[in-house]
Amino acid sequence: MVAFGHTATVFDAELQALAHRILEMGGLVEQQIADAIGALAHRDQERGWQVVAADATIDVTQRAIEESAVEIIARRQLTTFDLRQVLGMLRIANDLERIGDLAKNIGKRVVAIKEEHMPPRPMGGLRHMTTLILGQLRDVLDSFASRDATKSVEVWSRDQDVDSLYSSVFQELLTYMIDDPATAIFGVHLVFCAKNIERMGDRATNIAEAVHYMVKGDALWQDRPKADLTPTFTLAMIPIPSFSARML
Repeated sequence: MVAFGHTATVFDAELQALAHRILEMGGLVEQQIADAIGALAHRDQERGWQVVAADATIDVTQRAIEESAVEIIARRQLTTFDLRQVLGMLRIANDLERIGDLAKNIGKRVVAIKEEHMPPRPMGGLRHMTTLILGQLRDVLDSFASRDATKSVEVWSRDQDVDSLYSSVFQELLTYMIDDPATAIFGVHLVFCAKNIERMGDRATNIAEAVHYMVKGDALWQDRPKADLTPTFTLAMIPIPSFSARML
């Protein structure tokens, strides 16, 4: 349970309720990520549709958090510290909602994928990326619940691990697509999925920054560490067969 330590019992209860919704939303997002990568790994189109449909619940939760936060701000004369808590939770809810959207995007890719050939090794890289992202999300939500600024900075610094793995997965997929044109359609879908997972990591670090702001009252003191070495490329580099009806 998040402890705020206010003397105003009613206000403290309101903040507790808001924080509880944030953590519930985080749990929904974690499940959506796991379901999205599971659907992708097994090319399970029905499960992909379920991931897309589940995003509506996350959106509703995010809107409810916004409404509660606005009501608190409107009804109460907040101290600087208290306002920071409410604004920080608004930021966190927004980033969780965006992570949900990114998982939904993967679900849409699953629905578009048919029986295209793809070797299993690149899928292992995407699973590894997902494991890192779920670890980031779990730890940053723990840092929020415990108001642990040190832990939030530790999560923030781990984003470069996701970036490095994304670069490796990207290079591997590109090599497969160039060497074996039969993998091109599925490979392009996986490139987009990998990018969505990498962007989830960016959102997790946004949450870490919000937690640090809530606890310390200032932004993190240096540029976010990045290790995305993905080269710029065009689809013209890849021998992709005709797939005009496919979703890219």
